Amino acid sequence: MKDDDLAGAVAAVGPRLRALRRERGTTLAGLSATTGISVSTLSRLESGQREPTLKHLLPLATAYGLALDELVGTRTGDPRVHPRPFTRHGHTWVPLTRYAGGLHAYKQILPAPAAPRTTRPEQGVHEGYEWLYVLSGRLLLALGEKDLVLTAGEAAEFDTRVPHAVANAGDRPVEWLALYGAQGERVHVRARPAAGT
Repeated sequence: MKDDDLAGAVAAVGPRLRALRRERGTTLAGLSATTGISVSTLSRLESGQREPTLKHLLPLATAYGLALDELVGTRTGDPRVHPRPFTRHGHTWVPLTRYAGGLHAYKQILPAPAAPRTTRPEQGVHEGYEWLYVLSGRLLLALGEKDLVLTAGEAAEFDTRVPHAVANAGDRPVEWLALYGAQGERVHVRARPAAGT
């Protein structure tokens, strides 16, 4: 890393630490109790008046549940994302982003159903905004009172405060990409196809 890049990375740590703390809804006093770092030191780190050291960064990374490179917002070594899939409610989730805050991207997979679905999936609500893009299969999106069946190449976006649920609407696995903004962040489309194309 060049000297200018290093200086820029170090200067960006303070604002990043402040943004992480606010995003997590933590006070300086609460973070101090968790990390053992004094409130005044935390405040100086966030304002850039004190340069962070490993003595500060390691307890902060532990408190936030982040790797050091994620905490400071830099990448070293292999820049590729190495996703660790996990399963929740029968869905396989493959994280495609590794940072705190902002939009999170996932590839999601639902296996083929063992039998045809006879009931509507149970809906839930939570804060945020979501964008889905179906890669293969048929995805049922139960959104409020509407049931939409999305197929490969189709997308949907919605406020997650609207009751919603997804289910496999076909006889083979369904795969889709999901972008989720916990704070209501949305996808910004910068270019749209011209009419008639």
